[in-house]
Amino acid sequence: MTTTTAATASVARARTGGPGDDGPEIVEHVLGWLLVVVLAMLVTQAGLL
Repeated sequence: MTTTTAATASVARARTGGPGDDGPEIVEHVLGWLLVVVLAMLVTQAGLL
C-alpha cells in the first residue's frame, strides 16, 4: 500500500497547471493578449520592426 500511496502523491505534485485545470479562462486570455501587446510595444520602441 505504501508504494501506491507514494505514486499517487507524486502524481498529485507533478501537476503543472495545464489545460486540465479548472479556472477563469478569461483571465488567462486577457493576460496572454496583454503580454502580446507589451511585447509588440517593446519591439517597436526598440526599432526592431
